[in-house]
Amino acid sequence: MMTQKNTVQGQKPGYRPSASTLMMVNAIMLAGASAAQAQTNTPPVAAGSSTNAPTKLPDVVITGEKTKDETAYKPETVSSPKYTEPLVNTTQSITVIPRAVMEDQGATSLRDVLRNVPGISMQAGEGGVPAGDNLSIRGFNARTDMFIDGVRDFGGYSRDPFNMEQVEVIKGPTSSSTGRGSTGGSINLVSKMPKVDPFYSGSVGVGTDNYIRSTVDVNQPLKDTGFEGTALRLNGVWHQNDTPRRDEVTNERWGVAPSLAFGLGTPTRVTLSYFHLEQDNIPDYGIPFVPVGNTDPFLAGYGDQVAPVDYSNFYGLANRDYEKTRTDLGTALFEHDFNDSYSLRNLFRMGITKRDSIITAPRFFDSDPGAGVINDTRVNRQIQSRDQTDTIIANQTDLTSRFETAKLEHTLVTSLEVIGESSENYTRAGVTSVTDIYNPNPNDPNPGAVTRTGVVTEAQSMSAALSIFDTIKIGEKWQVNGGVRFEHFEVDVGPLRSNDDMISGRTGLVFKPKENGSVYFGYGTSFNPSAEGLTLATTATAANNVNTDPEQSHTYELGTKWEFFKQRLSISAAVFRTDKTNARTEDPTNPADVIVLNGVQRVDGIEFGAAGRITEEWQVFAGYTYMHSEIVKSLNAAEVGKELSNTPEQSFNLWTTYQLPFGLELGGGAQFVDTRYSSNTNTRQVEGYVLFDAMVGYRINKNFDVRLNVYNLTDTTYIDRVGGGHVIPGAGRSAVLTANFRF
Repeated sequence: MMTQKNTVQGQKPGYRPSASTLMMVNAIMLAGASAAQAQTNTPPVAAGSSTNAPTKLPDVVITGEKTKDETAYKPETVSSPKYTEPLVNTTQSITVIPRAVMEDQGATSLRDVLRNVPGISMQAGEGGVPAGDNLSIRGFNARTDMFIDGVRDFGGYSRDPFNMEQVEVIKGPTSSSTGRGSTGGSINLVSKMPKVDPFYSGSVGVGTDNYIRSTVDVNQPLKDTGFEGTALRLNGVWHQNDTPRRDEVTNERWGVAPSLAFGLGTPTRVTLSYFHLEQDNIPDYGIPFVPVGNTDPFLAGYGDQVAPVDYSNFYGLANRDYEKTRTDLGTALFEHDFNDSYSLRNLFRMGITKRDSIITAPRFFDSDPGAGVINDTRVNRQIQSRDQTDTIIANQTDLTSRFETAKLEHTLVTSLEVIGESSENYTRAGVTSVTDIYNPNPNDPNPGAVTRTGVVTEAQSMSAALSIFDTIKIGEKWQVNGGVRFEHFEVDVGPLRSNDDMISGRTGLVFKPKENGSVYFGYGTSFNPSAEGLTLATTATAANNVNTDPEQSHTYELGTKWEFFKQRLSISAAVFRTDKTNARTEDPTNPADVIVLNGVQRVDGIEFGAAGRITEEWQVFAGYTYMHSEIVKSLNAAEVGKELSNTPEQSFNLWTTYQLPFGLELGGGAQFVDTRYSSNTNTRQVEGYVLFDAMVGYRINKNFDVRLNVYNLTDTTYIDRVGGGHVIPGAGRSAVLTANFRF
């Protein structure tokens, strides 16, 4: 809703505790963990020994102790109740990054975690969306396709893995499972939950570039206090670092995630959890592309290329630019097993994300006041402001039924989902300044406050969905699965309203020639309503035009999955095709044009994956994706036949560790991302890159170990995130030494 509010917003409001306070909080948490351990005097917990309740499937890897867990790198299932079979029998490419991989790599952000997934490429925050975690999956934007425990996580912020048990990347259209969006796939972050057995763990890390990070993970059953089946778990993090080879760019955050479970080990379980994360960063919009026609004699030869400058250059203002985010999530999870055949799950969540940020987007200064554009070496510090609050209230109910009909085994999941979301964003404006492309001075005087203009955009949405999925086992060799979802999605933005009723589906056929393997075919659909980002417009050519129907996508996948070495190692391979059959398109050369659903976009590809343990000592986590993308049909002639933006043809990742005698462990990895374009017209391209990481660990005893991680071993200069007008260089070489404890 567009209203006038004459509120003046001051700069850098202080809601963040001081660093000393946060360090004290962490110290108290660590001391509490040690005290709890001393009181319980409980023997170490064997990896994988924790269980919540009887279940048909193996538990995901959840343990407080790092030992030779056979499945540490190879989770067996995903958390969604809609996927009732082990990964080896699912008819989609699914990559699950377990906590063990995150810990061995020393991952400190979701972006770090997702570097283990080929086919994902990082984007800079542009196109009307806030900064934070922006990415593409299999060539299609996935900005709004992130979930926590199956509930959409819509806010714009950078996620920290301190409370993540595993990260699940499901490839291909998945609207039938997750709702709107998910053309290329979706990402689900699985939260850590209380367990039956006690454990106490934590870490303290220091490194180059002012890196300091402390985490704690405490699980305390309350059996001895008279509360049988009750357990409390507490996770926390405090983190700070500068960005290697990027001037001025810093990150600082802290978070806490307590959860309390009742009825563990019984048919009826209730878990209450809370998640809080605050950040105070100096954000980065990197380096601009040089516009074609720049009149500077030297820069004229770099039209549509990244400016030929030092990749450490920062074009923002250190005394103005900031990024403060705060995320709070409260969740209640109820589970009940009626018997071995029927179970009920209900999840209720309330969440809010606040984002207050001012970021400098570097753009070449237009020195021509007329219609023409004339650039030189001056860079305009364009203000990108977000004063935004996003909220969500969600309720999901899943009823799982297992029964037989005519010797066919059914697992039927019926789900009802109701979600309300809102977004409020205040427009702000300020005075811009200019700096030099070669010698930017981040300490230039702040030209003036950035204040609210009185305009606020408010949006509310409501969605209700009913879905039903069935997996049918036909003897020992064959399985058929399928599901359909009906969803009503309505959005109000001021006087504008959109209503969409959408049906999506997924089906698959599994053949198991051997017990340890499968060959499958899967098909799924998805839809992208014009209001999926909770924005609407009446502009004729706007992608979020209120009168435009949803886009639709289809995917076909033929694949195979196998488990070897006593089910310690999983191998997968797939060929796939994803078609967006009615992509939004318009003719930019026609001033009377309107956006229509007349485009076709296609991505064909192959994918390989490996995860698990080759020997008792040797673990591996690897993947490779080849994608051929093409804009088959578009009203924009400049796009026809071109590649989709931010879609590298090849991407590859490898991470491996080897346990040596005397407690030593060696590890290392590589990541390759091919060249990619910043837009669908393919006029601006960035080079591909290869990065190498290394790790050495030493186990002092069963309770303590240390680990040294070195990132970007060869100090490669590369482009990490790509936007339409700028790119963000990747971090240079850095090293982190981490001490871990567990009891």
